[in-house]
Amino acid sequence: MHRQRARESGIVISLLIKWLGAMEKKQITVAESQSDEDLDTSGLLAGPDVGNTEKKMTIGLLHLIERLLMLVVVLMTIGGAISEILTVYKAQTINLADILLMFLYAEVISMVAVFYADRKSVFVYPIFIAITALARLVILQGKEMAPENILFEAAAILLLTFAALVIVHVRKSSSS
Repeated sequence: MHRQRARESGIVISLLIKWLGAMEKKQITVAESQSDEDLDTSGLLAGPDVGNTEKKMTIGLLHLIERLLMLVVVLMTIGGAISEILTVYKAQTINLADILLMFLYAEVISMVAVFYADRKSVFVYPIFIAITALARLVILQGKEMAPENILFEAAAILLLTFAALVIVHVRKSSSS
């Protein structure tokens, strides 16, 4: 496992070094140019011209890292849910905070499922999780919080709701 990580890190570092080298060569070429008319700066931001094999390896590596991190997120979420269930079982009582926390765990797992099923909807789910977390905070600390803090959190929920609506609307209009 450690050897594979070291090899993958070496590949990423070598790609970065190649890219930086290509950038340096392009900058030297531009600096040696004799007139302003000869300057072509469009290639400076494009990056190196990598081959198909390097591109496929890099994309494959990034997808592998993405999948591993998603697996870690799911495992940690399941661990948190199991821990919460055990806490409720030991206490022999269920509070509103416990139920709302289980909703958060369910939403995180749903977000990962949507990530693999429909990548277009991925950006909306973290917003839903944030709305649920803020609502949980308002509900649990509502009586003890200063009124202006409740107002700020309600405004944050409203702003997040508008953001989710805009993302959904933009996605629908771009697919039409």
